[in-house]
Amino acid sequence: MTKITPIHYKKLVKIFESEGFELIRVKGDHLIYIKAGISRPIVIPKYKEIPVFVIKNNLRAAGINREKYLEILKRI
Repeated sequence: MTKITPIHYKKLVKIFESEGFELIRVKGDHLIYIKAGISRPIVIPKYKEIPVFVIKNNLRAAGINREKYLEILKRI
């Protein structure tokens, strides 16, 4: 199984936008995304390398599994 590794925030933004998430606001250095049917907003900090735990927490909240994440990451 491929490990999830830290990535630049712009790649993570592209992944969530490709899944239909919309940017609703920017608060400091954090981007807040929402999508209908998802109960909690996705918060992406503007870091050069997003830590793995932040990626995993956002994927869990968005209902995206590891395989789908890695597939989308290959396409970007």
